[in-house]
Amino acid sequence: MEAPLFVCGAQILANPGTFDFTEEKLHLRGALRYIRNGILTEKVIKHPDRAEADRYFNWPYAAIEEALSNAVYHKGYDEREPIEVRVENDRIEIISHPGPDRSVTQKDLKKYKVKCRRYRNRRIGDFLKELHLTEGRNTGFKKILDAMKSNESPLPEFETDKDRSYFISRLPIHKGFLAPKMAPKGDPQKTDIDSQIIALIEKDHRISKQKMSDELAVSLNTVKRNIRELIKSGRIVYEGSSKSGTWKVIGNGGEQGDSN
Repeated sequence: MEAPLFVCGAQILANPGTFDFTEEKLHLRGALRYIRNGILTEKVIKHPDRAEADRYFNWPYAAIEEALSNAVYHKGYDEREPIEVRVENDRIEIISHPGPDRSVTQKDLKKYKVKCRRYRNRRIGDFLKELHLTEGRNTGFKKILDAMKSNESPLPEFETDKDRSYFISRLPIHKGFLAPKMAPKGDPQKTDIDSQIIALIEKDHRISKQKMSDELAVSLNTVKRNIRELIKSGRIVYEGSSKSGTWKVIGNGGEQGDSN
């Protein structure tokens, strides 16, 4: 049976759609399990020139665990506002109410150097330590920062307002999971996927379209469409058979070809 530690009215607001925890998942461990199993994804990038692959997650679990545990620890339980986990295309935000003690400034938050002088819910904090969900005092920011760095993710952001009415832990997604930005309509290089495909070909002349899709985090159909346009414009060519052939970057006005 789970320990009776609850995130009151907790919700995951995902893009697209909203996922409310069922009653049995209102406790902290259930919330973390839901996020780990339903939201976190690992990407593995293999390289032709070395045996070791690159591995990273869209968000590191340790950072989310610490941020959500801290939200439970420091939440004001006399307020009815729920703890929210907002999952956007480019970030996760964990929002709790109210904000931190006034001894914590926005300048401190930006520097990740926080020494809180007053603590809410000390008994909840002790309980979280027994569950190994938190450590000592003032260690949460460092743990989140270390987890993001270890995953090679962008640095986290922490935010409150002057009235200390809320606190946000903002965790940007790993750049490897960001969709390529579309260039304005009518641009000769319709998307920056073109330049990324050319860069991959220059790095590995035998690279497959499937691997391009994996590396760029776009669909295989997108890769095929952009390759057709690159070939048609004479910027690349495929020479040889579909199994043993190679790509070649030829600039403008070259031969035309394709691979499977």
